[in-house]
Amino acid sequence: MEELTASFNQIGIQHYLFLSAVLFSIGVMGVLYRRNFIVIFMSVELMLNAVNVLLAAFSRFNGDQSGQVFVFFIMVVAAAEVAVGLAILVMIYRNIRSTDINALRNLKW
Repeated sequence: MEELTASFNQIGIQHYLFLSAVLFSIGVMGVLYRRNFIVIFMSVELMLNAVNVLLAAFSRFNGDQSGQVFVFFIMVVAAAEVAVGLAILVMIYRNIRSTDINALRNLKW
């Protein structure tokens, strides 16, 4: 356990900031440039995981457990989002036979 703590302390908070920024940027790019529902859901999950990494790192470096509690709640919300989002995706796919977002323009209101 001490080895894990020693190796964690050798990696600075800036490494976690950089990792989180890269993951979040990849997620934003996926949401903005992809037209597939599944890829967009995966990109949103990637952005949520980037925030989780950052909260866990700040929690560890500050010695406070509240960041890890927030990580738990974010994971619960992400699981609910995936369940509801995939249910909506299945219903849309049954109606229009496509997972492309541009195909939604043809739906009647």
